[in-house]
Amino acid sequence: MATDPFGLPVSLRHPEAITAWESTMRAFLAHGADTPVHLARVLELEPQFTIAHVAKGMFYLLLGRRELMCVADEALSAARACSDPLPREQTYVAALEACVAGDIHAGLRPLEQILRVAPQDALAMKLSHAWRFVLGDSTGMRASLERVAEAYTPDHMAYGYFQGCMAFAFEETGEYTRARTRGLRGLEATPDDAWGLHAVAHVHDMTGDARGGLDWLSGREAAWAHCNNFRYHVWWHKALMHLDLGQMDQVLMLYDTEIRADKTDDYRDISNGTSLLMRLELEGVDVGNRWEELADLSQSRTEDGCLIFADLHYILALAADGRDEATARMLGRMHADAKHADTVVRKRMATPGLSAARGLEAFGEGNYTAAFTNLLAARPDMQKAGGSHAQRDVFERITIDAGLRAGQFAQVETLLADRQAKRGGEDGYAAARHALLSQARTQAALLAAQ
Repeated sequence: MATDPFGLPVSLRHPEAITAWESTMRAFLAHGADTPVHLARVLELEPQFTIAHVAKGMFYLLLGRRELMCVADEALSAARACSDPLPREQTYVAALEACVAGDIHAGLRPLEQILRVAPQDALAMKLSHAWRFVLGDSTGMRASLERVAEAYTPDHMAYGYFQGCMAFAFEETGEYTRARTRGLRGLEATPDDAWGLHAVAHVHDMTGDARGGLDWLSGREAAWAHCNNFRYHVWWHKALMHLDLGQMDQVLMLYDTEIRADKTDDYRDISNGTSLLMRLELEGVDVGNRWEELADLSQSRTEDGCLIFADLHYILALAADGRDEATARMLGRMHADAKHADTVVRKRMATPGLSAARGLEAFGEGNYTAAFTNLLAARPDMQKAGGSHAQRDVFERITIDAGLRAGQFAQVETLLADRQAKRGGEDGYAAARHALLSQARTQAALLAAQ
């Protein structure tokens, strides 16, 4: 019986298909742009290979697009129809069934079942990692990786990529030194490990070390040049570092030439753009007409509802560009989702989705008191929206700035202190807001004295 690149049995027979499956796994782990090309070749040669259909379904689901749900459903049907699947392959089908039904937590259970039996299965490892990222489950992400760590010895094909995943999990759980060490280890083993490289960039972000972050990324562009749209996200990290140093021209240059050079409508690319433009505007930078194309794309996604993280960035673009009708339409859909009979859908939108969405709408309208009230209500649960600390920080910044503009100085000071407690150093944003807070209090005292 054939084995996959992790040494596990698979129901493949054609030698070329085995080679194509190994290429698929390497590309997937490296976020390679050629992943679907290799996967298509596997399915062409061996249309009865169950795991390939499951991988296709999972890949489409991770894109977070309503119109692609049918493709994932077709992949599930094809996986079910495969003849003589191995037990591990059948467990993969169970994972896809739950994810297609919208219950990602239930989908994780079969993946973890696979990893208990075959901890060296890097496909299951990376899928669990990816879905926990979508859920904002950093604790579960780290625990899942730590359970299988002994299987990833230096001779394992995915050793370097595993180190990159471990680096990200350590960073998201506040272990910055360990995260950096693992990220470096991963890149030494697999120089194309963009995920590990980006995990170290997160460390620089969370420790307020923008200059060190630029030094880290500079000269390592080859590590993410081969990537799918993940490469835009790495450029986004570099732009954040320039932003923290006040180098606004560099930020806008990277926005135009790398981050939004290709006007894609992938929610992750839209989130890169919207969150960066909002950060710029919070610093008083005129971003020109750059909101328009993001709002155009977001306006077509108002009925999507696959991910809170995506919806909140769509609203960010719509509110910033004054698309009142589209914003109202999206909020109406979110209200309906929050009352949905399906508990999975209801939980996904009710908390923190609605409060955060109302807060972003109010901020766009200049109603800072309402923005602060709603965003503050959403804040304790914002991690459930998914993404990373760095990505969700845009909502933290909007909350703090809304509080400043609403005159809620005591609460803003508490928020800044809490934000700092989760980080390993003060960044430029926090330093600037502490200065603004001091100025506002001085002015308030002068007015009171007069």
